[in-house]
Amino acid sequence: MDFRDHSVIELAADVNAGRRTAESLVQAALDNISAHNGVINAFCALDPERALEAARAVDASVRSGAVLPLAGIPFGVKDLEDAEGYVTSYGSAFHTGDAPASDDSVLVARLKAAGAVVVGKTNTPEFGYKGKTDNVPFGPSKNPWDLTRSPGGSSGGSGAAIAAGMVPMATGSDGGGSIRIPAAVCGLAGFKSSQGRVPNGGPKPTGSGLLTVKGPMTYRVKDTIAALDCCLGDEKSDIFALPAPFDAWLDRASGRLPERVIWSPTMGITTVDEDVLRVCNAAIAKLRDAGVEVIEMDQIWDTHPFPSWVVFWTAARARAQGHLRGTPEWEKIDAALRPQIEMGLDQFGAADYAVAIDQCHLLNVQLEAAFKSAPLILTPTTRGHVPTIEGEGRVDGEETADWVAFTMGINMTRNPAGTLPIGLAADGMPLGLQIIGRQRDDFGVLDAMLGMERVFDFNERASFPNG
Repeated sequence: MDFRDHSVIELAADVNAGRRTAESLVQAALDNISAHNGVINAFCALDPERALEAARAVDASVRSGAVLPLAGIPFGVKDLEDAEGYVTSYGSAFHTGDAPASDDSVLVARLKAAGAVVVGKTNTPEFGYKGKTDNVPFGPSKNPWDLTRSPGGSSGGSGAAIAAGMVPMATGSDGGGSIRIPAAVCGLAGFKSSQGRVPNGGPKPTGSGLLTVKGPMTYRVKDTIAALDCCLGDEKSDIFALPAPFDAWLDRASGRLPERVIWSPTMGITTVDEDVLRVCNAAIAKLRDAGVEVIEMDQIWDTHPFPSWVVFWTAARARAQGHLRGTPEWEKIDAALRPQIEMGLDQFGAADYAVAIDQCHLLNVQLEAAFKSAPLILTPTTRGHVPTIEGEGRVDGEETADWVAFTMGINMTRNPAGTLPIGLAADGMPLGLQIIGRQRDDFGVLDAMLGMERVFDFNERASFPNG
């Protein structure tokens, strides 16, 4: 079964109605993984017996009269997050020998309570530190659109698994774009909620401190909304958790296009690859043709967010791995990650951290000034093209680590933001458009995405060996 041919909503309805079984869906996912994972390397851990046992339990619940909104949906769990019975390795040689998790994360627990079934863990760069997915213990994940390219990161294993049709859903986390980036370069709809919408909670602080948001990833917007409805709501162990909405978002969603949007190709902070801009401008023209008023606004931010974002990120890395410097274990850390840990140890102090928090406030003030003209800001999701397995991304033919710029600042301000596939670059790889909403207007962003998805009408899919 190619899960790209079926919606999560449709499959769960079939299980609840007795037209399919959860066990058959989970077996199909396991068969897909067996057939394709040797090529894609999206999954880094599997437990078929555990998954099938859980699926049979879902089928028993349905037979006893339960109606589960995600009945039987097989999903992967990003390997930065706990799933009971699986080792959380963080893509790191330090943790592959850890004991399996004894509990689920809040997100995984809520998806399972809705009837979804964990089939395995998805690959991620070590501690989620970059926008491409590879690591020492498990190697690189590959993009189903082009096996010489990365699926982005750090939720690259999840993005690749969905784009290849292995599973219909996986979890992701986003501390600087790590849901939106892989979604964009794998041809998926992706969504980073406001912080606290999907609670983190539990005994473990998040890996990137104030920045991290977790959430479900699916192929298209409506399925993401359906999965989010199962994940929202207060959690007393999360100091940022938000209450659940009064009504289910899926019930309210109409896909109504906004009357006006802001199009900001650079946000005033960088340049954009010529080919990326070509595809984005074509998508903006489609919105105009559909009756949406487009307000062009070159300048939104007066400061690039990266210098402040990197303070948060490197402080978190210093906190988690800094004690290893000077020990024999230091060499086990990814060579490109070590300088980030050292930066957090040596370069930044408490005052820098306080200034970075101030910058979160100031970036949001500038967003709010723009939002006076329209409720949504549209930008390219990435400013360049996804890296090759061995290299970096490219902007106008030049290889650079700075092929993303528009996502990390939204983690600092905590606004909701999504990405939609809008077309193919000249090299045949998918590109995305980012949709940013006002503070806590998650539903407004999702409903607009639903309408824009219809306008953009992106129907291409990855083709790969055995795909």
